[in-house]
Amino acid sequence: METKDMIYTQKRTISSAYVDWSVKLGIAQAQLMVQDSMTECFGKMKCDDVSLIKLGYFWVLTKSKIKVFKRPGWNDTVETSSFPAKNSGIRTYVNTVFKDMKGELLLTANQELCLLDVEKHRPAPISKVPYPTENFPDAVISDNFEKIMFPDSDYTVIYEQVIRPSNLDMLHHLNNIEYVKFALNVFSEKFLLEHEIDEIEVHYKAESKENQTLKIMRKDIGNTVYIRIKESERCVSDLKICFA
Repeated sequence: METKDMIYTQKRTISSAYVDWSVKLGIAQAQLMVQDSMTECFGKMKCDDVSLIKLGYFWVLTKSKIKVFKRPGWNDTVETSSFPAKNSGIRTYVNTVFKDMKGELLLTANQELCLLDVEKHRPAPISKVPYPTENFPDAVISDNFEKIMFPDSDYTVIYEQVIRPSNLDMLHHLNNIEYVKFALNVFSEKFLLEHEIDEIEVHYKAESKENQTLKIMRKDIGNTVYIRIKESERCVSDLKICFA
């Protein structure tokens, strides 16, 4: 596949469904729009879950990092571009770029995905499916993710959340975007109005399902807040939120 054929570009309007209390693109909504762009890119390359499930495989998102330069506002038009930037054999890294209509960079994102076998639910080599292996476009954001290794005792439990049906995705697991929403709930609306998020990194560690109770925990280091989400004794997600 040629490099240009891996890049999926689309103009999108920041509708009311994608803004938060600041009337700008929300952080959770930005994650959702990045995911939309990425999955549409995979669809263009005919290697999205709809295509791969017929071959016995599906993608699982394992890590995500979004760097925010400027959040677009309600009714603004942005151009999103997504493309695979690296293939490490069992993992792929997909970059997404948001620009305004003047070409100004708004945000960049990097998503780490792993291919799983439908029957075994075990990682499979990406070579098993028709996915690009060379000629990748140049990366726009580092694929280096922080190793979040703090013990649970470093965190303070802020609240508990029961998973309801409206929180689930098409695979009947907690939707990836819900982890971000739950993490943002450790802050007050006033705090988020007064502090801009510079970067958010999410590590998806385990699946969680309907009626499970999650503990949302917080640890502060300077302008960075670490969020751990646990189901019983399992850590299902670690997040890192950096404020400008």
